[in-house]
Amino acid sequence: MFDYTRAFSRNIGWITPDEQQILRSKRIAIAGAGGVGGEHLITMTRLGVEKFNISDFDKFEVHNFNRQAGAFLSTINQPKSAVMENIAKDINPDSQIKSFNDGINKHNVDDFLFDVDLYIDSLDFFALDARKLVFKKCEEFKIPYVTAAPIGMGVAFLCFMPGKMSYEEYFRFEQHSRNEQLIRFLVGLSPSLLQRDYLVIPESANFQKETGPSMPMAVKMCSGVAGTYALKILLKRGKVLCAPTGLHFDAYKNKLKKTYLPFGNNGLLQRLKIKLATNLINN
Repeated sequence: MFDYTRAFSRNIGWITPDEQQILRSKRIAIAGAGGVGGEHLITMTRLGVEKFNISDFDKFEVHNFNRQAGAFLSTINQPKSAVMENIAKDINPDSQIKSFNDGINKHNVDDFLFDVDLYIDSLDFFALDARKLVFKKCEEFKIPYVTAAPIGMGVAFLCFMPGKMSYEEYFRFEQHSRNEQLIRFLVGLSPSLLQRDYLVIPESANFQKETGPSMPMAVKMCSGVAGTYALKILLKRGKVLCAPTGLHFDAYKNKLKKTYLPFGNNGLLQRLKIKLATNLINN
């Protein structure tokens, strides 16, 4: 019943038949198969990409229902990577998916990124060590990597390209405590802070417990923005904005901001924002 050309024929027009075949040949790595990761996998599969490396060590639970593509009553307690692999193959049975069910660590990161054309970051916000490990390896292997974060009811997006500003040059994590690194990640992701004034229960974002709220609309927007950039990078067409430039769209505020941090988090204004955020979180 499945026919690749028919299944993705409605993509043609915005892309050419030859470009569709290029996308088919590419391999994308996605670390995290829950919230944004699940949506990224589905979006890229529907775009016609057939080759993926995915990872997640977690299982679906009831509290995932508000935002995660693979969270259903029928998948409770099932491994996220296995569930999402099945969903992707239900869309395209020819999908070639390598699953890393123990998550990403220093022992398997090279295999995870082997023969990969693009990495889409989908790790949990608080998974700093794993994220830094993968980002560093992407730079070593000259793999473009993008991160689209569900912030409030919007998406904050950054793209890192080989030979351009690195994640460390942008976020400036080194020599800082874990708590400050988390703050630097948040303020670096969304320097415009569009979401800052409509969180109605501030204590729901708890850095000490490493928990925070997330909305389904924001997760959907993340996959749309990251998917569009994946298309541009893989097909080598369209203007690609990469760090130190970022994008933040907030549907609740009806605002789009293009940010530019030539000194990353070391800029004066960013240092002030980090100090303010630190005081707010610690108090």
